Amino acid sequence: MLPLEGVTVLECTRLGPGPFCGMVLSDMGAEVIRVEEPRAVEAVRSSGQSPEELTRQAAFNNLNRNKRSIGLNLKHPEGREIIHSLCRRADVFVEGFRPGVMKGLSCDYETLHAINPRLVYCSITGYGQTGPYRSLPGHDLNYVAIGGAVDLIRTEEGAPVIPPNIIGDFSGGGLQAALGILGALLAREKTGEGQQVDISITDGVVYLLANAASGVLRDGTPPLPGWLRHGGGAPFNYLYECKDGGHISVACMEPYRWESLCRALGQEDFIPHQHARTQYPEIFRAFSDTFRTRTRDEWWEIFVQDGDVAAGPVFSLADVSDDPHFQHRGMVKEVGEVGGVPVRQVGIGPKLSGFEWQPRSFAPVPGEHTDEVLAELGYTAADAAGFRARGAVP
Repeated sequence: MLPLEGVTVLECTRLGPGPFCGMVLSDMGAEVIRVEEPRAVEAVRSSGQSPEELTRQAAFNNLNRNKRSIGLNLKHPEGREIIHSLCRRADVFVEGFRPGVMKGLSCDYETLHAINPRLVYCSITGYGQTGPYRSLPGHDLNYVAIGGAVDLIRTEEGAPVIPPNIIGDFSGGGLQAALGILGALLAREKTGEGQQVDISITDGVVYLLANAASGVLRDGTPPLPGWLRHGGGAPFNYLYECKDGGHISVACMEPYRWESLCRALGQEDFIPHQHARTQYPEIFRAFSDTFRTRTRDEWWEIFVQDGDVAAGPVFSLADVSDDPHFQHRGMVKEVGEVGGVPVRQVGIGPKLSGFEWQPRSFAPVPGEHTDEVLAELGYTAADAAGFRARGAVP
């Protein structure tokens, strides 16, 4: 049995954090019904693509796998009636709009809690439901910047670097939302009632920096970029360029790992000087020269055979997909085919001994299950046709 089997989730979101949260819950077995805006459904219909092309395109969308999709116009009274009917049967409602938007659509926490007191209601926003910034617009870069993460990610020249939207959208937002929902579901087992889960992506970013913030909160000492052990300020924790232009990551924090690294590089003289910052320029030069004598994969093979050096190649996503370790771990899996074309997807991170993960279905085309879901709510084909004629569903 899947861990969240029997849990029904309504996902009323647009961009990355909400769909990622829904993917995590669906990977654990929850039934996730994605509520699409009419324009998303209409965009598909007017795209000129064939049903086969749309199905093939959706099959490679990891974020919406295992979900069903219903198109609803929540600005229409009958559209709101339908979402309320869905909420009576649901366990979780996830929305990703700015504070106040869902209230105007009669889909706010207070309204839906009155309809279903057991409903866990999760809101994902940039700055949360409260606070001076609650109504401000934003995207991932804004959140990781104001949350302190960008300040720690800089080039050797000191310029801040724009990271991909892993830290904010997916970790600070989607993953925190899934964690909060799971906590609320467990609490519901004790209290019998659902509650609101208020996810601020910026809160999530700060939460992820708990360790880095320790010095500031203790005595005001900032974690200076380029000086942190974890930020490229030490030769035992660094990215070294190799002969072919590839890179090897080295993270030999422990003295015995540092000793193994020095021996593997033929630089035993540096073993006593792991924390001698005055020697770092010399060590950096020597290590850099040594790493440029072999290719990335040659060094990686040496370190794999050695077994005591904490190192790893800087892989591209293409490298990851072809690597035997990740294939063995099920992190890149062939999960079927569409029109004779094999479909590979990213696997699930958490491994539970009680079940072996496999996607139950590919991502749907927006609005694909509208009639099916309406029928489950007791509406007839004539009802569905009437809803479309009146603009309640696309």
